[in-house]
Amino acid sequence: MKEIRLFFGRPVIKDKSQFIRALKGLAASLGSTIQVLDADKVVSERHLMLAAERALAAFGERRNVAMDLGVEILRYASAQRQIERAMYMGISDSTERIAVVAVAEASGNGHEVSIEAEICRLIEMDGAGSSYRPEAVRETFDISEEEIRAAGESRIPDLVLERIALMDAYR
Repeated sequence: MKEIRLFFGRPVIKDKSQFIRALKGLAASLGSTIQVLDADKVVSERHLMLAAERALAAFGERRNVAMDLGVEILRYASAQRQIERAMYMGISDSTERIAVVAVAEASGNGHEVSIEAEICRLIEMDGAGSSYRPEAVRETFDISEEEIRAAGESRIPDLVLERIALMDAYR
């Protein structure tokens, strides 16, 4: 059984490529999947959990598009079928806050603590959890003014979750 853990904060390593290399090395050493996203575009913890759960299900049912679980998580988190478009949900040089999804085997032997301790060495946790920027989310998920007028700004998280849920319906 897989365990999904979420982390929010700021990268300790400021150079993006060095940070990504450190995360990849950590994932390899722990036998886990670690995917990092721009926290400004993550509407809730449920957003990331749904993306990770859908990605795991896609791999389990052999209907995944990406060959890498982390990329498949990114694809679902962005509600994009095309991997290239999904990359916009990832981090860039302008990203300040990050969201990290870690997926590991649930072993019950303290391995989960090891992942958290190691990730905390690479991420300065800020305790803010998910705190998205509405304009970044509207742009990333192509949420129109008409949708905002009809549903209201407070329903942006619901609109994002709906887009993720509909991904598998339109193949």
